Amino acid sequence: MITNLVNHNQKPTLYLIATPIGNLQDMTPRALKTIQEVDVLLAEDTRVSMKLLAYYQVERSMMSYHDHNKESQIGKIEQFLKEGKSVGLISDAGVPLVSDPGYELVLLAKRLEVNIVAIPGANAALSALVVSSLPTHPYLFYGFLPPKKGKRIAELERLLSYPETLIFYEAPHRMQATLRELHQVLGDREAFVGREITKRFEEGLYGTLSELMEKSDWLGELVVVVRGFQAEITASPLSSIKAAIDEYISQGLTKQEAMKVVAKERNLTKSVVYRDYHQEEE
Repeated sequence: MITNLVNHNQKPTLYLIATPIGNLQDMTPRALKTIQEVDVLLAEDTRVSMKLLAYYQVERSMMSYHDHNKESQIGKIEQFLKEGKSVGLISDAGVPLVSDPGYELVLLAKRLEVNIVAIPGANAALSALVVSSLPTHPYLFYGFLPPKKGKRIAELERLLSYPETLIFYEAPHRMQATLRELHQVLGDREAFVGREITKRFEEGLYGTLSELMEKSDWLGELVVVVRGFQAEITASPLSSIKAAIDEYISQGLTKQEAMKVVAKERNLTKSVVYRDYHQEEE
C-alpha cells in the first residue's frame, strides 16, 4: 500500500488542474496559483490554453501533452518528476482525465510514488446532472459512446437495466444517431440535453428521448442525461424467482438482465438465481 500525506512531505507533485468549460470566469484562484507555481505546465493544446492564460494575464511556458504525443512526452515528464520538479496538467476544458488525456500520467506518478493532487473546478457532466431534474444519486458517467454503431448498440444494451441516471457526452454530428439508438435500446425514457454549458448560448432541453429526437440542428458541446431503468411493475418479493424474472422479461429485459435485477433485489448471487430459475423450469 502507498500512502502520501500530500501536504506534509517534500515529494514532487503531479497536479491535475481543472479549467473552465466555456466561461473563463469559472477559473478558481487555487487553479491559477498552481498554474503559476508549477515547474512544468502540460497543456492538451497550448494554443487553447494560451487564450486562458492571456485572459488572466499569466505569462509562462507550456509543454504540449495529448493523445497523439503522449508516448514521446512521458519519458521527459518522468525525468522531471525524478528531478523533484512539480508538474501541472491542464486540458482544453474541464477536469483532466474526464474524457481527456492524463490517465497514463497518473499511473506514472503512482509508480514513482510522488504526490497526485486534483485541483477541482468546472465539470460539464455534473453541471448537466444537477439541472436535469433527474435523480442525482446514484448516477453513472459514461462519457463518449463508441463511434461505431455496432459497439454503441452493444454498450447501450449492457446499460439497459442499470438503475443509475446515465450521463453521456456527444458531438453534434453524431447526436441524432445517438438519440435514435438510445431510444431504440433503452425505450422512451425521460432525458435532458445540456448544450454549451456555461457559454453564451447555454441551453437546456427537457423531454423524452422521442421528443428530443425531433430536433435536428444540434450545435456545440452536448451532454445527454437519461433516466435509469425503472421497472414498470416491481415483481412481488413473495413470488418465485422464475415468476419475478419472467415479469421483468415481459417488460423488455433480456433473461440475463432480469436475473441481475432479481439477484440484486433479493440479495442473492447470480449463480443462485440462475440455478433456481432453471430448477423451476424443469
